[in-house]
Amino acid sequence: MKKDLPENIVEDISIAVVLENSTPSDKVWNVYLINENKLPLTNVIVSSKGYGEKDGREVKTTVLRHFLGDIEANASRKIEAIDPQVFGLTNEYWLSYYLDKTIYDKKYIFLPESIVDENLIKVPLVNKPGIVIGGSK
Repeated sequence: MKKDLPENIVEDISIAVVLENSTPSDKVWNVYLINENKLPLTNVIVSSKGYGEKDGREVKTTVLRHFLGDIEANASRKIEAIDPQVFGLTNEYWLSYYLDKTIYDKKYIFLPESIVDENLIKVPLVNKPGIVIGGSK
């Protein structure tokens, strides 16, 4: 039964939407997984999707699945590019990985209109501006 399973709490793992490049006419955004653990993550899988309302109608993006393999301790890995047109939607990232033979998973959600310049901070390990969800304990 589900109640008999141990609660594996995800710590020191973040998902960040990072501003890679900005010109007066264009901004390039990518999504990163940030591993601030002292141990590597193995068999990392991330699924992503967007959903919500746009122009008065319900919108859903395609679910994308990314196998990232292993991610070293204190390292980051690019998951995907993200189009600013979906910033008005809820953007969901579901992470699954193994840490020392134990499986973990966690859902990270960027709410509509949360990916804006006013929310930018310096993203750990990527050292670029972005919006971060998750992180240390």
